Amino acid sequence: MLFNLLLRRGQIDLLVKLCYVVFLGSVGGLMLWESLRASWRARQGIPARRRRHLWVHALPFKTRFRVSGLYISVIPPLGVGLMVGVLSAVMGVGGGFIMVPAMIYLLGMPTRVVVGTSTFQIIFVTAFTTFLHAVTNGTVDILLALMLIAGGVVGAQLGASLGTGLKPERLRILLALLVLAVCLQLMFTLLLPPADPFTVTGP
Repeated sequence: MLFNLLLRRGQIDLLVKLCYVVFLGSVGGLMLWESLRASWRARQGIPARRRRHLWVHALPFKTRFRVSGLYISVIPPLGVGLMVGVLSAVMGVGGGFIMVPAMIYLLGMPTRVVVGTSTFQIIFVTAFTTFLHAVTNGTVDILLALMLIAGGVVGAQLGASLGTGLKPERLRILLALLVLAVCLQLMFTLLLPPADPFTVTGP
């Protein structure tokens, strides 16, 4: 519904790109800074400090998440999931660049658990979002999606093999650099004069 409202405004493309630049720049910058600092502390032999999230522990309805080693309220995970659901519907993201940093820095999950958990939730969020877009907007290119899936399956296998040999802080640095690269590319396209500043949605 929110997507349709923005689409009728005629500036959905510009709005999505602006949102991407803001989110990617903020998340990528903070993630790169924290990862470089953690890597420097590791080289200096300084023990890593465990992240403390006092506001998370003060919330009610606590539950123990054994795989993640957490004992926190169910409210923050539900809130993060809600935010990712909105972004997935409006911006077409499955949660990667928002979900991964949120799970690491807000929920305090270990990086090795975040990767698999984030990928698992993406399956259901993106499937439901895709269904809504296909039914309400007709904006799903099935053939192109199948080609992307084929490449993604091969890339996922390569990434899983490479990820097992990298330290968590190096994985975060690579993700941050990728996020910032996409941010710079989008920023560059926004600075160029558009061929058509408005999106025509119909009569």
